[in-house]
Amino acid sequence: MAELDIHQIPVLSDNYVYLARCRATGMTAVVDPAVAAPVLAEAARLGWTITHILNTHHHGDHVGGNREIMAATGCTVVGPRADRARIPGISVEVDEGDVYRLGECEAKVFFVPGHTSGHIAYWFEESDALFCGDTLFALGCGRLFEGTPEQMWRSLSKLRVLPPETRVFCAHEYTQANARFALSVDAGNSALRSRAAEIDALRAEGRPTVPSTLGSERATNPFLRADDPALAEALGLAGRDPVSVFTEVRHRKDVF
Repeated sequence: MAELDIHQIPVLSDNYVYLARCRATGMTAVVDPAVAAPVLAEAARLGWTITHILNTHHHGDHVGGNREIMAATGCTVVGPRADRARIPGISVEVDEGDVYRLGECEAKVFFVPGHTSGHIAYWFEESDALFCGDTLFALGCGRLFEGTPEQMWRSLSKLRVLPPETRVFCAHEYTQANARFALSVDAGNSALRSRAAEIDALRAEGRPTVPSTLGSERATNPFLRADDPALAEALGLAGRDPVSVFTEVRHRKDVF
């Protein structure tokens, strides 16, 4: 199988849109286009021809550019079957366990509800690339707008077992704020303290903190560590089940 070339485009105040191009065929997908104009401009500058849109969920800052990009390119829109009524222009519906081919690159689809009821993620194993929308963030996870803590913990548990070298291409630059929160619940985590300092240095230089890696997330992201006894104890929840710990972490983040 072929690998992807991935180009990150910052848009709006803190969104990232991605262009993912199959090296073997040139087929190029836009992942979660919040807006169209900067995406079309970057594709033209790179000389990449947009053939697909891959949507993870229905929120406007992920699908807002769909129709304009479709009109300009005639591309195919791929999105979650469970959310087909809310994905503009969708023509290919995918769900848990499906494999979608972008040229010669294969993406495994995960159904990861919690942030929304129909959220999915795309894992391109050969490229070590996970496009997870707003389910998993660098040092965070999405708010539970349409799902439950149980659903989100199950969803994150699917993603965290992927190889540690997997790059996490999440959809927002929230990392510095997420680090401040993570330190408030997990101050004894030396790996987290080191990572927070690195993040501050990157942002001071105006550089992105995304993508991260799944190995780093497993070591430092409190939302992936709800089954870690050390985190449970730090929260005063020693011996409690992971969903209870996750629920408490999510609640604290919501009011942080």
